[in-house]
Amino acid sequence: MLDKLQEIKKIMEDDLREVTSTDRIQELKVKYLGKKGSLTQISKAMGSLSPDERPKAGQMVNEVRNHIEERLAAKLSELSQLQLAKQLAKEEIDVTLPGRNFILGSKHPVTMVIDQIKDIFLGMGYAIAEGPQVELDYYNFERLNLSVDHPAREMQDSFYISESVLLRTHTSPVQARTMDKLVPNPVKIICPGVVYRRDDDATHSPMFHQVEGLVVDKNISMADLKGTLLNFAKQMFGEDREIRLRPSYFPFTEPSAEVDISCMMCCGKGCRLCKDTGWIEILGSGMVHPNVLKMSGYDPEEVTGFAFGMGVERIAMLKYGIDDMRVLFENDVRFLSQF
Repeated sequence: MLDKLQEIKKIMEDDLREVTSTDRIQELKVKYLGKKGSLTQISKAMGSLSPDERPKAGQMVNEVRNHIEERLAAKLSELSQLQLAKQLAKEEIDVTLPGRNFILGSKHPVTMVIDQIKDIFLGMGYAIAEGPQVELDYYNFERLNLSVDHPAREMQDSFYISESVLLRTHTSPVQARTMDKLVPNPVKIICPGVVYRRDDDATHSPMFHQVEGLVVDKNISMADLKGTLLNFAKQMFGEDREIRLRPSYFPFTEPSAEVDISCMMCCGKGCRLCKDTGWIEILGSGMVHPNVLKMSGYDPEEVTGFAFGMGVERIAMLKYGIDDMRVLFENDVRFLSQF
């Protein structure tokens, strides 16, 4: 038995010299120390020895077992170190090389303006409401007091999907949907979002962004509307800005008004930007029409409200001095990098 143990140690050393991978280490461990391994088989044969021989034989078996485990562990450590050294050499980095500049993205100017508009109105206590872009004709027109024969309903102005479904032409349907949910409670919201119309030129686009606002409560007046829009104009375009309201017509407001701001280029004196008027139109507004309030379940005798709507691209063009709306959608990096 002692001769067999010495032979196992010798064969194991020969096998170990030929090992080149860690997988082979596991194979040798099974070969010698596994359930059917060489050393295990000798251990099982100890039962045939005399009582006097067993202690010495058991001691020798343990010594050989420890020797094999130590040699296999040492070889495994050696191979692991070699493998790590090769990997480090392959992945070597020259720390003396200059660093690489990462190109960082930035917000689109339209997104920047939307965020600023949101911040301004959130600061005035408004909530943000959203709604579907594919809208029902009922909410897009009827609930906003647009009669069946109103020009805005015609196919050349709107993208219809079916007779009763279209891509929303403004974010006003969100106001109607919100009033339905909140009646008879007060409403104070802005509705930012994408809208669609059949336009495509230097100052119009078939897809653009709007932000509309709505306030409904007791004792709301035109003075509240003017004060709100004046505060907005000053925060968006500068403290020197003034506004004026010109009579206009919108089916969903009565009275209605176009809102102009004093020209930021000439400060109201008259220039090319304002066409020598000293004023620049920025949005439409008015007091919510009683019919709109009634259709939403509000009593026009008890509450009043005002609404306004602005094109975000127009605000961005005025704020950043852009003369063609189409550049906002062409994704020219040379243009966008300025922001």
